[in-house]
Amino acid sequence: MHDPSYLLAEALGASLNALNLRLALAESCTGGGIAKAITDVPGSSAWFDRGFVTYSNDAKIDMLGVKPETLARVGAVSEEAALEMVAGALTHSLADWALAVTGIAGPDGGTPAKPVGTVFIAWQMRGASGVCWKKQFSGDRHSIRQQATLFCLLQLLQMRENP
Repeated sequence: MHDPSYLLAEALGASLNALNLRLALAESCTGGGIAKAITDVPGSSAWFDRGFVTYSNDAKIDMLGVKPETLARVGAVSEEAALEMVAGALTHSLADWALAVTGIAGPDGGTPAKPVGTVFIAWQMRGASGVCWKKQFSGDRHSIRQQATLFCLLQLLQMRENP
C-alpha cells in the first residue's frame, strides 16, 4: 500500500504525461519532500525536470535568483520570496511550470506575524505571472512538513486537472 504522497504524485505524473508538460520545484521548508514523492514514481523523469532544495537564503539567491533586497525587506517566508523562487525555478529549468514552497516548520523561528506552520506556496506557468497562497499548518515539525508536501501535491494535481 502506497502512502498518500505517492498516490498524488503518481496521478500528477499521469496528468502531466498526458499533457506533455514538465514540472520543476523550488523547496525550502519541505526539504525536498515533494521531489522525493515525485521521484518515487517510476518514470517520473519524463515529466519532472528538476528540483531545487534551497533551504538557506544564500541558496535561494545563488540557485534561484531571489533578490537579497527581498529577503532583507520581507524575509524568506513571504509571498514575495515564494514568487521569486518559482520564477527562478522556471528560469533555471526546462520545465513548463513550477511550484515553490517556503515556510516555518518549527519548532523555532516563528513570530507573532509568522507563527510556526506559516507556509507560502507559489506556482507559475512559463510565460505567465505567478500565483501564491498562504497556508497555516499545525503540529510538530514533521507534521507541518508532511501537511505542506501533501497540500502542494494536491494543488498541483488539481491545477493540472482544472487549469
